[in-house]
Amino acid sequence: MDLAEIRARLDEVDSRLIDLFCQRLALAEEVGAQKKETGTPILDPAREREKTAALMEQAGAANPDAVDYVPILCSLLFEMSRAQQEKIVRPSSQTSREIEAAIQNTPQLFPQNAVIACQGVEGAYSQLACERLFPTPNIMYFRDFEGVFAAIDGGLCRYGVLPLENSTAGSVNQIYDLMMRYNFRIVRSARLKVDHNLLAKRGTKLSDIREIVSHEQAISQCTAFLQSLGNVKVTVCENTAIAAQTVAASDRTDLAALSSRACAELYGLANLAGSVQDKGNNYTRFICISKDLEIYPGADRTSIMLTLPHKPGALYKILARFYALGINLVKLESRPLPDRDFEFMFYFDLETTIYSPKFVQLMSNLETLCEEMRYLGSYLEIV
Repeated sequence: MDLAEIRARLDEVDSRLIDLFCQRLALAEEVGAQKKETGTPILDPAREREKTAALMEQAGAANPDAVDYVPILCSLLFEMSRAQQEKIVRPSSQTSREIEAAIQNTPQLFPQNAVIACQGVEGAYSQLACERLFPTPNIMYFRDFEGVFAAIDGGLCRYGVLPLENSTAGSVNQIYDLMMRYNFRIVRSARLKVDHNLLAKRGTKLSDIREIVSHEQAISQCTAFLQSLGNVKVTVCENTAIAAQTVAASDRTDLAALSSRACAELYGLANLAGSVQDKGNNYTRFICISKDLEIYPGADRTSIMLTLPHKPGALYKILARFYALGINLVKLESRPLPDRDFEFMFYFDLETTIYSPKFVQLMSNLETLCEEMRYLGSYLEIV
């Protein structure tokens, strides 16, 4: 047989596979209807193991090379089958109903002004992000990230703006840890280009600097520049703007701050070196949080937190469900659970429109695959 003939036979096999696959999905729906009527659990791990073993044996007799692929194929088929059954057994969930209500009750226009909590002081990158999200924000500053969460939780502010991750330095782990402690929702996010500058008292020369202060993320984003300065002490502080404020209030002429260009004018400092971050495309992603669930038009990104069973395949089952439904996973982060040895909370960012039937299906049955699920919100990201 030549290549054309082989491909023609492959096309025939593929056509039969599609027919059989469609028949299998239809049968899965019938199974779902039976399980709904009898109250039988959707997941039957014993049967799945038995079927996988039998099919591996069958494949081995026909083609030994196929044996290793059978468990992968079976896993995907079983996952799709469970998804079809769940559409029948659980067409909706409390989360999906909550999402539907939020879509209906949220105004069409994102607020133009509001009282917003930010960490730091005037000139902080959080302030710049806040001004990207809200044309006329009324900003309240707090010393640390937990103060922002507490302000939202206590009703002092309607919104809070917090840094979540940086393209160079990675995630802000403290934010993820606070996510597990406070109940909140993400209503919007924004990417802000971060440009670090070395600021000092006017008249100071770069060779005079003996100590540099800044936030730990800014310090990690400027590693190469800091190393080039030689024996200079680096001190961590709460915020890049607080660092600039500290330098401005000090009598020292050997002290400098890594901060934004805006802070130079704001605090009357000289810019000794501009754009000193390691990479030019240095972006920080900020989230806007609220106590209430608000879903505005155009939402195409969803964040969830899941606590999974501590057993093999638990994370795979979640990822397989995303894959089966064609939902793109754009971020996966894990954080250890307090007081639970070697167990983790997983944070997911999904790229999908909230109006997709597949998104509704996912939100309706995701809770069945984990010990605990927290839906953080669906929102638009400003880039």
